[in-house]
Amino acid sequence: MSGLKNKVAIITGAASGIGLACARRYAAEGAIVVGLDINHSDEWESVKAAATDSRFHQVDVTDGAAQKAVIEETVRDFGRIDILVTAAGVGDGGPVGMLDESTWDRVIDINLKGTFLSVKAVLDKMCAQRSGSIITIASVEGVNGTEGGSAYNASKGGVVLLSKNVSMDYGRMGIRCNAICPGFIDTPMLNQVMDLMPELKADVVRETKIGRLGKPEEIAGAAYFLASDDSSYVTGHALVVDGGYTAGHSHGIVQMMGLV
Repeated sequence: MSGLKNKVAIITGAASGIGLACARRYAAEGAIVVGLDINHSDEWESVKAAATDSRFHQVDVTDGAAQKAVIEETVRDFGRIDILVTAAGVGDGGPVGMLDESTWDRVIDINLKGTFLSVKAVLDKMCAQRSGSIITIASVEGVNGTEGGSAYNASKGGVVLLSKNVSMDYGRMGIRCNAICPGFIDTPMLNQVMDLMPELKADVVRETKIGRLGKPEEIAGAAYFLASDDSSYVTGHALVVDGGYTAGHSHGIVQMMGLV
């Protein structure tokens, strides 16, 4: 595979989960991959083994200056930035009346402000070359609300609308921006929640029409499409990849009719 041959991709949240899966897929497609994450990643070796070239930086996405420094180094060494994937994020929340201000600030700062700072860091480079694909990782919870998800839902809804705004402001400069809205994906972040509430996991799987959690690699496939020339006329879109979770409500009727 070489659909992204010699393209330069920046991926935040690249140490695990969706970000790591995107890094691996991009590397397999021939891209030069630069990963950012606040955590160290032993698994980055798998990206290094597959990529034309790769770098990993321990960076907090709420630190705009640190992100900008990585972008400057990347452009100095590789000449351009073709792709940005903003996969860094945290999951936390609760009903508004029970949510403390520090939790709200942390979720909004990482998920929404962190995305804003990542996009801001690459825009002048992409504007100068008049090309680029920005792919933000939002959530189905940024499209439809979920019980107790106030801070997370608000942050991901903000990411969706921020992405649409970037697509409008910079489309005529050759820059595309799209959001991916994953459903419930089998990642360390999701499992931290699911392990505490196994009944929630069973309900989520029941409401997912395919009947299982998603895989990080399935989100990476969507991220590959949006980074590739195959999506050259796609911008301002919120691509839901959720196994049918948001298609509608299930009440067991098809089981009653013997269809499954």
